[in-house]
Amino acid sequence: MSKEDLIPFKKGQSGNPNGRPKGRKNRSTIARRWLEVNQELKNPLTSELETMSQEDLMTLALIKKARNGDVNAYKVLMDSGYGSPVQQIEQTNIEQPLFPDVSKDNSD
Repeated sequence: MSKEDLIPFKKGQSGNPNGRPKGRKNRSTIARRWLEVNQELKNPLTSELETMSQEDLMTLALIKKARNGDVNAYKVLMDSGYGSPVQQIEQTNIEQPLFPDVSKDNSD
């Protein structure tokens, strides 16, 4: 590591001048756009033709897998719908005197 590596950037200078070009969308923006695309397909649960988003179709596919016994699909659905379970820590509170050497009766 050289001394130049420790010098902070000057005001207005980028640490990654060849980074992502302005205006280019990030991966999460692109993914959300495609998840919202609607398509008319057969609902895997009801077998009826419906217009659904890709997100709807994937959720229904997970439900179908969970109903067929896929435990991982069930866990993903439950965590999505109700939140992940919180780990509980059991605590016991044993009351002990603050100063055990001092007797309660101070009437000497």
